[in-house]
Amino acid sequence: MPTLVLATSHPSARTLALWLLAGFLGSFLFIRTSARLMRSPKVTWWPGSVTSGDLHIHHLVWGIILLLLCGFLGFGTEHVSPWTQILAVLFGIGAGFTLDEFALWLRLEDVYWAEQGRESVQAVMIAATFAGFIVIGAVPFPEGSVEVVIPLVILDLLVVAILLAKAKYFMALLSLFIPFVGWVGAIRLARANSRWARRRYADKPNKLQKAQVRSERWERRRRKLQDIVGGTPSDELEPPPSEDHAPAPNQELEPASSQELDPAAGTEPEPAPRKEPQPAPSKELER
Repeated sequence: MPTLVLATSHPSARTLALWLLAGFLGSFLFIRTSARLMRSPKVTWWPGSVTSGDLHIHHLVWGIILLLLCGFLGFGTEHVSPWTQILAVLFGIGAGFTLDEFALWLRLEDVYWAEQGRESVQAVMIAATFAGFIVIGAVPFPEGSVEVVIPLVILDLLVVAILLAKAKYFMALLSLFIPFVGWVGAIRLARANSRWARRRYADKPNKLQKAQVRSERWERRRRKLQDIVGGTPSDELEPPPSEDHAPAPNQELEPASSQELDPAAGTEPEPAPRKEPQPAPSKELER
């Protein structure tokens, strides 16, 4: 029967990777959207964070629990449908919850809506790209005879090391699956804040200035993309216009009083006493 065949079939590795990637992207989009709704003052109906008394339980806690549980069950049970696919989805959900707060468990402090919180979005992009290559069947290293594969692997790892020294982390990941991309990145200028630039561009001001211009342009694009996906950090949000100090429409401003208010008491100060003119001394007394 088809049902029995389905229950005892062994899913392929690429199929499980696809289910895992679906759970990963779905959980990240859900939890990031939830966090943005909780942050918005216009959305009051969305439920808040999970708390226990004064303790705020971050969603990375639920992600770690799911990762541990699914990892244990994945090693301790038979790989049969549909339970293996369910475990793959749950593992992806746990990974999405955990990597969404990558910057928090990297620094052990709540920087979710700070500038450092952009690192969480970058980590999710890197993980999703890696999983996408696995789903489409790409392999990090070429296949073939040992005499051909070993030199290519060494060359690829050398290119990856150069890209990491130049602070081109995403390109380093791409070079594992597309070596030509890594070669191009290794030839081009390094990021201005990278270890490569500090050591090799210190006595080359023209190269350093050119690297800074490129880094700033790339950084603006990267931040714009990360803000679209994950939201703008709190310190970069524009404050709402204050309505307390704005004059009402069609209302003339009253002229200020000639007497200033006392800033300490908030009342008008008493006028200084007038000095009566003293009479001139009599000439008889002078005589």
